[in-house]
Amino acid sequence: MRLKDEDHAVLEAIASDGGRIVDRAVAWCAINSGSLHLAGLERQRQVLLDAVSTLPGAPTEIPLAASEVIGPDGRVGEQHHTPAIAVVVRPEAPLQVVLTGHYDTVYPETSGFKTVQTRPDGALHGPGIADMKGGISVMLAALEAFERHPDAAHVGYRVLLSPDEEIGSIASGPILADFARRGHVGLTYEPALADGSLASSRKGSGNFHIVVRGQAAHAGRDFAAGRNAVIGAARIAESLHGLNGQREGVTINVARIDGGAPLNMVPDVAIARFNVRFPDAEAAAWFEAQVARVVAEPRDGLHVHLHGLITRGAKPFNAAQQQLFGAVREVGALLGQDIAWKPSGGVCEGNNLFASGLPNVDTLGVRGGDIHSEAEHAWPESFVERAQLSGAAMNPLGETH
Repeated sequence: MRLKDEDHAVLEAIASDGGRIVDRAVAWCAINSGSLHLAGLERQRQVLLDAVSTLPGAPTEIPLAASEVIGPDGRVGEQHHTPAIAVVVRPEAPLQVVLTGHYDTVYPETSGFKTVQTRPDGALHGPGIADMKGGISVMLAALEAFERHPDAAHVGYRVLLSPDEEIGSIASGPILADFARRGHVGLTYEPALADGSLASSRKGSGNFHIVVRGQAAHAGRDFAAGRNAVIGAARIAESLHGLNGQREGVTINVARIDGGAPLNMVPDVAIARFNVRFPDAEAAAWFEAQVARVVAEPRDGLHVHLHGLITRGAKPFNAAQQQLFGAVREVGALLGQDIAWKPSGGVCEGNNLFASGLPNVDTLGVRGGDIHSEAEHAWPESFVERAQLSGAAMNPLGETH
């Protein structure tokens, strides 16, 4: 593999556009687009519709169905979502690349973390600058430059930008699966790991809610008639936590217990909320059997209901993945970039794409760190670096299919 003159033209176009690639991501970060902040998500979506209009395909909106949520009272409700954005370019081309990203962040509307600042060490510090508004800017820069390549006609691509990745991609999951089935290779723009590495294998993940209902009673006048749902939820939480260490690679994080009642009442509702991570399908089946056992245990006067699901299957580093990563490493070497990888316990849209049979690299976004915290940051020089990696890789990666 070598770089031809037309490849160098793509790289030079990206390098000359470096300031804009960074600046638009910084501007996007000033829009709060927390996963549950619909007004902010809509503002971000409108800005992105304008940004993707530079590509040859006209952007389209894909409405997403509402997803189920369990309220603090244990009742089932709906979470609505803004539409996803799709751009399809040259669907008839022999090589098809699927590129995905998300425009939601983990920062709620009430967050005080609102804008990007430059740290003394030069890093950009702000909400979503790494995860993944910087990544979306990198993706678009790579595609804009690739359109200059004389071989671009041989490569088609589908872009999907979703509003719900940070809450499990439950609504966008079917769209991701559909796109995956139409492609030969996938590129997703999550930030690189903290040391700049790509994520190779990934665990799977699921979010669950166990609703416990008991019997309310006055704590002084009729305590014995009550059935305490909080105690029931706490015991269930302890049982779930006790599963840790029983199966290699499986971790269960009991994150919260909601519910309760005034201090003079026996509480009649509580919800134990937890996340699971697992290394493979067999471990997922083991986990599901154990949770079913815990839920089915008799509990005097309490009624227990399980909600939730595994939202992302595990993503092993199989032969197809290894071939793809090898191609990325080879392209990186041509650019003077040392591409390394290692396993990650985190999950992303790459899990979804893999589950539908699409080999993919899912950490092609910027280099940074401390995501999901108010220390989130990205290194500004990595915007051009990573856009060049994708821009130079479009042809070679397509050929790995």
